This record gives sequence, C-alpha cells and structure tokens, in this order.
Amino acid sequence: MNAFRAAIFPAKPRFLPAHRWINITLRTLHLVGIAGLGAGFFYMGVDDAWYSYFYLTLGTGLLLTLLSVWSNGVWLVQLRGQLILFKLLLLTAAMVLPDLKLGLVILLIALSSVVSHAPGDIRYYSLYHRRRIESL
Repeated sequence: MNAFRAAIFPAKPRFLPAHRWINITLRTLHLVGIAGLGAGFFYMGVDDAWYSYFYLTLGTGLLLTLLSVWSNGVWLVQLRGQLILFKLLLLTAAMVLPDLKLGLVILLIALSSVVSHAPGDIRYYSLYHRRRIESL
C-alpha cells in the first residue's frame, strides 16, 4: 500500500522531459477543441462536423488529466482536479439533456475560466482536507 501511495502521491512532483511544452501543446489543442465544440453547441444548425472537436477536447482533456495525476496525484483531491470530474459530468448532462445544453456548456466554460485563473489558495484547496494542500 505504501508503494502505491508513493507512486500516486510522490513527495516531490515528477516532470517529463519537455513537460511544460507538452502541457502547452495539449492546452492549445484543448482550446481548439473547445472552440469547435462551442460551435456545435451554440449553433445547432451546423452539421455534425463539430463531433471531431468533441473528441479532440475529450482526448486532450484526458491527456492533460493523466499528465497532472502522473506529476502528482494530489491534483485529484485539489479543487482544480475535482472540477475536471464535475466538468465531465456537466458535459455528459449537456449531451443527454439537449434542452439544457446551452446553459450547461456556458456554466462549464465559466467554471473553467474562474478556477483556472483563481488564486492558488482556491485552485489548491482540498474539500476533503478543508484547506490548501500541495502534497500528501
């Protein structure tokens, strides 16, 4: 159990070679996906070409999540990681509840913007620990 905990929650964050550039590239592609996805959600009259943007958004989001968890699993218990899980729930709800789609996508974008630009005390806050945490 201690080996598993050490693997998921290392004492110091791990970084890949070119970690920053991998992150920047994935985030850029993720934003391109969000833009195309937005077109599909905001302009219902367009064809289904926006689905490729949906998969780009989902794929890059998954890779960004894996990169964050691999770097340090503490991300999972911080607000910034927990919000990702909530955003997936909102996205799923938007796909299942078409009448609420526009409002849910706007909420998703707003939450993303607020939390990604919030001070560290908010982004690194743990609902479980009830305080800012940077390691376990």
